[in-house]
Amino acid sequence: EMSEMSERSKQNVAHGLAWSYYVGYLKIVLPRLKKSMEEFSRGNPNLMACRKTWKLHILVPLSCDVYDDLEKADSNIQYVTDLTETTLARAGTKRRVYKHSLYTIRDEANQLWHCAVEYATPLQSLWAMSQDECAAFSREERLEQAKLFYRTLEEILKGSKECADTYRLIAYEEPEEAETHFLSREIVWHLRQEHHEEIAVLEGSHPHTPSTALDSAELNLQISVSDLPQPLRTDGF
Repeated sequence: EMSEMSERSKQNVAHGLAWSYYVGYLKIVLPRLKKSMEEFSRGNPNLMACRKTWKLHILVPLSCDVYDDLEKADSNIQYVTDLTETTLARAGTKRRVYKHSLYTIRDEANQLWHCAVEYATPLQSLWAMSQDECAAFSREERLEQAKLFYRTLEEILKGSKECADTYRLIAYEEPEEAETHFLSREIVWHLRQEHHEEIAVLEGSHPHTPSTALDSAELNLQISVSDLPQPLRTDGF
């Protein structure tokens, strides 16, 4: 009965997507990311000088509007190269390839920043479900599920020792009026915070943990400690 109620309310969709994303992808690639960054940095020491940015920056647009080409999303974001590939036998595929792309982000002062960045791909599923009549997934439900996906993924990653200090979640709401360089500004904000963290460590002071542009408290969701998510709350968003 509980399972049927959960399925009717679609509360289990984002919860399952977050766990699948972690177990089937992030838990595989994130522990190997530092090594790829180190290899790239040895050949390009000026591009990746700040070790705090040696993370996978994961974009979580709450609209679920995901671009396949980041350069089309924002012209201030330019592809540089791919980091070293990881090749594994996975679910019957002999040589499954996992890789990340490195980008240059230009800020408002024309300063160049470099980082590995990509969208959280499960958001494409949420978007597709809201476009498919069979899923009967409304825009409001999609927004709630996107917020639940972010909170669930955040909690999973916080408890993962293997993935510690290898990622940064960048959740954001796009402005109602289109802004040409909104996305690049969001990414640069986080990169600046990482630079401040590294400077604080080098100077010996206690690094302040910055709040993200859209942190989990602002999402104001109730996440269950059990396997069944609790009802969503949208009163604070």
